[in-house]
Amino acid sequence: MRSHEEQLQHVAIGFLAGGQARRMGGGDKADIIIAGRSILQRQIQATEQFETRILNANGDLQRFNWTGFPLVSDCITGFLGPLVGVLSCLDYLIAHHPEITHMQSCATDAPFLPYHLTATMIAKREAENAVLVQPATKGRRHPVFTLWPVSIRDALHHAVVSENVRKIDDFTQHFKTSICDFSSDEGDVFMNVNRPEDAQTAERLARALDKLYTSL
Repeated sequence: MRSHEEQLQHVAIGFLAGGQARRMGGGDKADIIIAGRSILQRQIQATEQFETRILNANGDLQRFNWTGFPLVSDCITGFLGPLVGVLSCLDYLIAHHPEITHMQSCATDAPFLPYHLTATMIAKREAENAVLVQPATKGRRHPVFTLWPVSIRDALHHAVVSENVRKIDDFTQHFKTSICDFSSDEGDVFMNVNRPEDAQTAERLARALDKLYTSL
């Protein structure tokens, strides 16, 4: 059996930045500054141990050139949600990185991504022989941060293209899924910034959650 360090070498990070941010008035939520750094900059730092990272977005992809990551548009147009973003990233990995067996998806509106997120979820998958792993806080699952096997791509493509499945839960309910608890009294590390007031809340939580869950 491979060590967790060896397993991490076969995991990619898929940043999902393909939404329209309507409740924020448009633009990229990934660019919102929380305690001096953008949400995407924070997530990049929290995943720096991964060699393979890709970013899914729509529109003019050149705005993300600064990341140095491969940039992947939705494989189906129309802003159909994160499930299409996941499929698009898996398509890219199959075409360009056959050594990758799993992908950790990350919605780029969550500024406090745990540094140990993926390693913890890999251990959970191994312990429970699960197909998928999702994090949770205080009983609430966060499916956009699922750990996906690349081998699920064909089933996902069929669900999205032939069955018009759009919600992650509607797809993942058909697979054995383990849940990893990341609850903390300091706050929800998977809080997402959807509205201006969310950004204000994140600013207040930044010191405690950065100290608890990031590599700072």
